[in-house]
Amino acid sequence: MTEREERDRGSMDPVDRVLAAADARADSRALFGGSALALQGQAAASGIDGDQLDLEERQALRRVGGLSTELADVTEVEYRQLRLENVVLIGIYAQGGLEDAENSLRELAALSETAGAVVLDGLLQRRTHPDPSTFLGKGKAQELRDAVAALGADTVVADTELAPSQRRALEDVVGVKVIDRTAVILDIFSQHAKSREGKAQVELAQLEYLLPRLRGWGESMSRQAGGQVGSGVGMGSRGPGETKIELDRRRIHTRMSRLRKQIKGFAPGREANRANRSRHAVPSVAIAGYTNAGKSSLLNRITRAGALVENALFATLDTAVRRTETADGRSYTLVDTVGFVRNLPHELVEAFRSTLEEVERADVIIHVLDASHPDPASQLATVRDVIGELGARDIPEILVFNKSDLVGDDDVLALRGLEPEAVFVSARTGAGIDELLARISDLIPRPDIRVELLVPYEHGEVIAALHERGTVVSTSYEETGTRIVALVMPEQAGSLRDYQVVPA
Repeated sequence: MTEREERDRGSMDPVDRVLAAADARADSRALFGGSALALQGQAAASGIDGDQLDLEERQALRRVGGLSTELADVTEVEYRQLRLENVVLIGIYAQGGLEDAENSLRELAALSETAGAVVLDGLLQRRTHPDPSTFLGKGKAQELRDAVAALGADTVVADTELAPSQRRALEDVVGVKVIDRTAVILDIFSQHAKSREGKAQVELAQLEYLLPRLRGWGESMSRQAGGQVGSGVGMGSRGPGETKIELDRRRIHTRMSRLRKQIKGFAPGREANRANRSRHAVPSVAIAGYTNAGKSSLLNRITRAGALVENALFATLDTAVRRTETADGRSYTLVDTVGFVRNLPHELVEAFRSTLEEVERADVIIHVLDASHPDPASQLATVRDVIGELGARDIPEILVFNKSDLVGDDDVLALRGLEPEAVFVSARTGAGIDELLARISDLIPRPDIRVELLVPYEHGEVIAALHERGTVVSTSYEETGTRIVALVMPEQAGSLRDYQVVPA
């Protein structure tokens, strides 16, 4: 550092110096790229897409490194709040599965960075099955301890869901906090949920995950005693350690019951909205796909919705519904849903089932994939598995490869081989959007019931509804009213019987 740089640094505000030092350390240690773009070879140019005030608010909070006062011995804390700072990733793979394991670990790196961590390193071990005790095995766990100490990491993240005993045993060997992939995803969801329903769904999933992982205050506290053991009371007496855990379990069960009732209470509002759309014969098109594939960007490009867009995993969780029209004037709704990821925790699938109902009840599904992803086939399989679990396999699907501006012609040919009928679009540049809209227009239900009506002039709202939700074939004006021939949906035909012309 030159004399001038030292003088400038000395004149800086103390908080600015701390932030500058933290940024410098992050840049030197982040081996996975330093941002949630770990899955992409290059970053897409970012820009304002609609009303992005939510994004500005989310990025207003800055992390100040080096201020932690957490105890060095992680076993001294009974309930530890998830805190991600400097992490080392671990995973295992069977013979021949190295490439898939590396892609999964890169995805875990992007998840960790989205949660606010700095990824220092990632370690993979070839092993047929996880060790039932320490996940990696005793010898590899000791090697992990040395690597964690050398890198200065404070957290180890496993690329799977660890059993409570595995996590505890690995923490005892490594000496730092150990969490799993599920905990990271739950933490991201808790950060990004904004609506009352979304927050309730995330809290329910967190409690379901926490329940089997409760820990007592140290290993020396008594459990259930038998006979005259301990204080001399009768058989089956409970020691203080088990009493505390039981109280926590009861509180969690009580809270989970309240959350389920609260989430169930949101159902009538959703049903009323769906019934209103169904009554007005408005088709629904659900946008589903892998997280960070560009679903919200696509919604903004088509409808100018102003939904929050961020180049991060699970940036948006709350369902957004926007109304738009086809080129021939038929109305339909576009529904942006929560993204999927490989090994999506079962707790989240159950908790967000009310949100995923939009996919289940859609007339058309737009399945969005990231064309620049190194393994789009796994993304395709993951999303279709979840759609199958929802019972929505029979719904017409439009496969869309987004971010096509980031790939070359050779990549496009390879993706064409994977899905010949796919549409290639770029939500950023607008390329391919017209083809996608034409495909949507072809697949959404069309009015197919022909009616001939004589509508009195004082009932002009009927004519307006026919133009809005049906297809008008011909119109003529008579002394008693407007004679109109139109094609309507079955739901609309029943309300027009009073005006129908009886053939002579």
